[in-house]
Amino acid sequence: MTSFYRLVRNLRNLKRINALDGSMAGPSWKNVYRLSDSQISSLDEAEEKMEKMDITGAEEILLRLLEEDSKCVPVLNNLAHMNGRYLSDFEKAVEYYEKVLEIEPDNAWARDERRRYQRYLTYD
Repeated sequence: MTSFYRLVRNLRNLKRINALDGSMAGPSWKNVYRLSDSQISSLDEAEEKMEKMDITGAEEILLRLLEEDSKCVPVLNNLAHMNGRYLSDFEKAVEYYEKVLEIEPDNAWARDERRRYQRYLTYD
């Protein structure tokens, strides 16, 4: 499963590698969401729980993270994904993607996923 926080974590690791090896060519990557190591670790744990079908455990972690930062795009994206894919709660998925789009109107991932789940809501 591809997720925003995994991308952020990978970019953070690339930045660390780049800092260790000054001869390494390429850009210096930024953690655009400014996630702490603790947040990244919690998001990773939530994803592992989703993959193991421990949806309740994943939801608890994500909701706790959301309480800490209600505008955390990776958390909102993961909640939307979880509600759409694992819980088939398409309305809730759309709501979370709409929150992402309020924060990041140009977020193509959220826009495409929201559109997909909106279509599911129209099926009989």
